[in-house]
Amino acid sequence: MKSKLILTALLLCASSLFAQDKPAAEDFRDDWADLRHYAAENKTLPAPASAEKRVVFLGSSIFEFWKTRMPEYFTNNKNYIDRGISGQISPQLLIRFRQDVIDLKPKAVIILAGSNDLAGSTGHVSIESIMNNVRSMAELAKTHNIKPILCAYLPVFEYPWKKAYPAAENIIALNKAIKLYAEQNKLVLLDYFTPLVDEKNGQRAELTLDGVHPNRKGYEIMARVTDEAIKRALK
Repeated sequence: MKSKLILTALLLCASSLFAQDKPAAEDFRDDWADLRHYAAENKTLPAPASAEKRVVFLGSSIFEFWKTRMPEYFTNNKNYIDRGISGQISPQLLIRFRQDVIDLKPKAVIILAGSNDLAGSTGHVSIESIMNNVRSMAELAKTHNIKPILCAYLPVFEYPWKKAYPAAENIIALNKAIKLYAEQNKLVLLDYFTPLVDEKNGQRAELTLDGVHPNRKGYEIMARVTDEAIKRALK
């Protein structure tokens, strides 16, 4: 019995020492906006060349997935910098704006925001609260001589994870507010809604994977209207 007690004590002591040697997992709860997501990549990104017209794409999954579903769009346009993070809402984009936009010294920024705010489950989001964040980002861009390009959001008839929510109605309301702000401030509006919409105010079935995210065909259409908007903004 005594030897068993000694063995147990030794094992407990060894496990305690091992636990002390093992580093604790880093706590990222204070990085709510996920600034670490592109921090390392930003450090390796060279400053834009003197004649380069760099454009940052700031948004959530629509932009992040673009890099995998149509990767050549960014490899063929080296001046296009994708800074999308899946699931992000407009206040997170605002927090990231200095690190992932201003510090990269672009000529223009494309701001695609609002759908995840609307699709959330808390019920605390309004069109006005989204627009406050969009306005702040546009104002920051102009302060730093960056042309803000605002987006009319892609059509969504129904969020698969929030079926009872009137998605189409609220996306249309958001787009009206964004369009009005763009007109009032003489900003370029990049319309992703019109070329993708179907008769129910959702995305055309042949252009989407789930009614929210585009497939390759959808991204090909988005690429065309994006290039046109960038030309208008940087002329």
